[in-house]
Amino acid sequence: MKITNNIHLSELHDGEMGVIVKVLGRGAFRKRITEMGFVRGKSVKVIKNAPLQDPVEYQIMGYNVSLRRSEAALIEVVSVEEADKMPSIAFEGTFVDEAVDSVQDLVKGRVINVALVGNPNCGKTTLFNYASGSHERVGNYSGVTVDAKEASIKQGGYTLKVVDLPGTYSITEYTPEELYVRSHIIDNMPDVVINVVDASNLERNLFLTTQLIDMDIKVVLALNMFDELSEKGQKLDYQKLGNMLGTPIVPTVAVKGKGITNLINKVIEVYEGKDSTLRHIHINYGNAIESAITKVQTVIRSNKEILDRYSTRYLAIKLLENDKTTLARLKGCANYNEIEQKSQIEIDKLEKEYGESSETTVTDAKYGFIAGALSETLTQSTEERRQKTKDIDNLITHKVLGFPIFIFFMWFMFQATFTLGNYPMDWIDSGVGLISQFVSNIMPDGPLKDLLVDGIIAGVGGVIVFLPNILILFFFISLMEDTGYMARVSFIMDRLMHKIGLHGKSFIPLLMGFGCNVPAIMATRTLENRKDRLLTMLITPFMSCSARLPVYVLLISAFFPKNQGLVLFSIYIIGILIAILMALLFKKTLFAKQDIPFVMELPPYRMPTLKNTSIHMWHKGSQYLKKMGSVILLASIFIWALCYYPQNVDYSTNYDGQIASITENTILPDSVKEVKTAELELMKASEHQEKSYIGRLGHFIEPTIRPLGFDWKIGISIITGLAAKEIVVGSMGILYHADLAADENSDSLIQQLQKQEHTTGALRGQKVFTPLVAFGFMLFVLIYFPCVAVIAAIKKESNWRWAVFTMFYTTGIAWVVAFLTYQIGSLIL
Repeated sequence: MKITNNIHLSELHDGEMGVIVKVLGRGAFRKRITEMGFVRGKSVKVIKNAPLQDPVEYQIMGYNVSLRRSEAALIEVVSVEEADKMPSIAFEGTFVDEAVDSVQDLVKGRVINVALVGNPNCGKTTLFNYASGSHERVGNYSGVTVDAKEASIKQGGYTLKVVDLPGTYSITEYTPEELYVRSHIIDNMPDVVINVVDASNLERNLFLTTQLIDMDIKVVLALNMFDELSEKGQKLDYQKLGNMLGTPIVPTVAVKGKGITNLINKVIEVYEGKDSTLRHIHINYGNAIESAITKVQTVIRSNKEILDRYSTRYLAIKLLENDKTTLARLKGCANYNEIEQKSQIEIDKLEKEYGESSETTVTDAKYGFIAGALSETLTQSTEERRQKTKDIDNLITHKVLGFPIFIFFMWFMFQATFTLGNYPMDWIDSGVGLISQFVSNIMPDGPLKDLLVDGIIAGVGGVIVFLPNILILFFFISLMEDTGYMARVSFIMDRLMHKIGLHGKSFIPLLMGFGCNVPAIMATRTLENRKDRLLTMLITPFMSCSARLPVYVLLISAFFPKNQGLVLFSIYIIGILIAILMALLFKKTLFAKQDIPFVMELPPYRMPTLKNTSIHMWHKGSQYLKKMGSVILLASIFIWALCYYPQNVDYSTNYDGQIASITENTILPDSVKEVKTAELELMKASEHQEKSYIGRLGHFIEPTIRPLGFDWKIGISIITGLAAKEIVVGSMGILYHADLAADENSDSLIQQLQKQEHTTGALRGQKVFTPLVAFGFMLFVLIYFPCVAVIAAIKKESNWRWAVFTMFYTTGIAWVVAFLTYQIGSLIL
C-alpha cells in the first residue's frame, strides 16, 4: 500500500513503513510516546500483530516497541516519499555559556557519591553488580530495579558510594521512577552521574542524556554493550561525540566485566577535575526556544536560594515543558507569580509558532540534536539485524503458536521443579534427619531437647528441604527475564489483560508473583496509573508464590503421586482464574473503567549468562534462608511452645501405667511390646496435643472450617501460615510429629498425614486427609491471607485501608472456594 496522504499508524499493515508527521492525543500518552522517539520525521515500520491482533509491534530508531491500535490511531504518518518533502529539524549543535550558574562546589574528600542512571534494558544493574560485587536482580524488561540500591567501591584511594537508581526513559514526571530519579539527583547532588547507554540503541538512549546535560551536572557516559554495536557493523567515534556532549565516554561490556575499571577511573578523573572533555555545554534548541529559555531564566535568576541549588536553565526548560512538579518546587520563591506568568507567556508563543504543545516542541528539538550529533559520529551499517533473532521472535509471538509455547513453558517449569528437585530434596531431608538424630542422642531428656529436636530442627528442617524447588523455579523465571521473553509475554497477553481492566505491563509483576509476592507488589510501581497499580496489587496475592510451594509438594506427594505436575499446574491455573475474576469484579465496582496507554519496549533477545542467573538464584535463595532464620525460626519456637504446654494435662486414661505394664510383661515378644508401646505413646501424644494451648485454639476455630472438611490441626496450620506460608509445613511437622521418634522426615510426615483420622463429630474414625480435602486445603493456602510481609508491602505501596481489605477479602474467598470444592466434590465422588 502506498501512502499518498496523512493516515494513522494503525492503518499500516505488516512490513509497511511510514514517517511520523504528527502525534495527537494529550497528557501522559503524548508525553511518553514522544519521549520514546515517536516524533516528527521519524520512520516507523510495522513488524507484526500480537497473537490476539492487539497490540502491534513497531520498529523505530532501531528498537522495537508495542502499541495498542487505539494508541497507534493517534499518530499520523505519510509515506517515505512524501516525507522527503518535509522540512527537517535543524541541527544547531551546542554552545558554552560563560555565565552558567551551577550548584556550589563542595570541598573534595576521599568519598565520591555516584548516581547510576539509564534506560531500562541498558545493562545498568548488570554494570552495578559487576562493579560492586552486589547481588541485585538483573532482568531484561522495564522496571526490574524499583528501588535505589547502594554499594561501595574502593579504587584509586577513593571510596565510591554508588546508587543504582530505577531504570527510566527520561526524568520528567510521567512515572514514579522518573520523579524518584530526578529528585535524587536534585536533592542529593551526587558528585558524578554515570549515564549508562545502550550502544546498540543510541538514538533513543541519548534522550535521557540530553536531559542530564540540561541539569548542568558532571556526567560520565558508559557506552554499554559496545560489542553489540560492532556486531551490527556500526562504527562510533565516541571521543568526538563526547567532545560534542561535553561528557567523557567510556565503552563497556558490563555482562563480561569489560571497561568497568576504566569507567571507575574516569569517574575519579572527573571528580578531580582532570578530564579535559568535561565541559558545561548547552544544547542549542534553536532561536525561538532559546529566546524563551533566556526570558524565563532571567526571571528565575533573581532568587539567590535557587542559584545555590539548581541550574536555572534546567528549571526554565522544565517550565517551558509545562512540568507541574518543577513549578511546585518554585512555590516558595518571592516572585513565584511572575515566574508562572512569564512561563505561560513563553509557552503560548512557542505553541503558536510551532503548532504543537511546547513540551512536544522541546522533545522534537532534542531528537533533532541527537540525530545531528549521530550523523557526524556514527557510521550506520546497511546490514539488517541478525535473521536468527527475528526468526525466534516470529516463533515465540506467533499468532497461533505464541500461547501454546507460553503454556508449555509454564508447564515445563512446574514439572521440572518437581522432577529435578526430588534428588537434592532427598539429600537435604536425610541430612536434617541425621542432625535431629544426633542431637537427640547426645542430649538428656527435657524441654530444651524437645525444643531443639521437635521445635527448631523439625520446624525449620521441614521447610529448608524445599529450597531446591524454589531455586529451580527462580532459575526459570530468571531465564524469562534475562532473555527478553518476559516482555514478549506482556506483548501477547496485553489484549487479555486489557479486557480485565489492566495494562499488559501488569503481567510482569503478576508473573513475578510466582516467585515472591513482595517484590511483585513493589514492581507495581512501574505502572504509570494509580488504578492499575492498586488493581494489580489486589490480585497479585493469587499468584502462587514460592513460599506456598512446600505445602503443595507435601500434599501432592502424599495424595497425588501419579499426576504431580498436572495437579501443581492446576493449582497455579486456578489462582490465575480467580485473579481474573476478581479483576473483572473490581473493574466494575471499585474502579471505574479507564484505558491506559500501552507503550512498552520489546528489548532484543540476549543470551543470559550463568553468572547473572546464579546471582539471581542465590539472591532469592538467600532471602528464603534469611526468612527461615528469622520469621520461621521464631514461629516454629512459638508453635512448639503452644504444642508443648501445659505439660500437666488430665488424660482420659493412664497411658504411663499401661506402657509400664506392657514393658514388664515377660510373655509378650519384644517386637509386640514395641508396637503396642508405640501405639500407646502415639495416643498419649495425640491427646496431649488436643489439650495443649494450640489444641484449644484449634478446637475454637474448628466450627468455621469443619464445612471445608478440615479438622482442628489443619486449622492450626492455617493460623500459623499468616506469618509466612512456609510455616504451614513446619507447623504440620510439629503437630503430627510432636512426640514421635526424633528422626522424622518428609516421608514420615506424609505417612502420618495419610493415617490421620477424625477423633470427634460425624466424621469420627474417617480419614482426615483425602485427595479431595488435600486439594481444598491447597486452594485455601493459595488464596487466603497473604503473608505479613505482603500486607506490609501493600501498605507501603498504597495505604492501610487497602492492606486490611486484602487481608479480609482474600480469606473470605478462600473459605468459599474450599467450601465449594469439598461440598460439591463430596456429592460427585
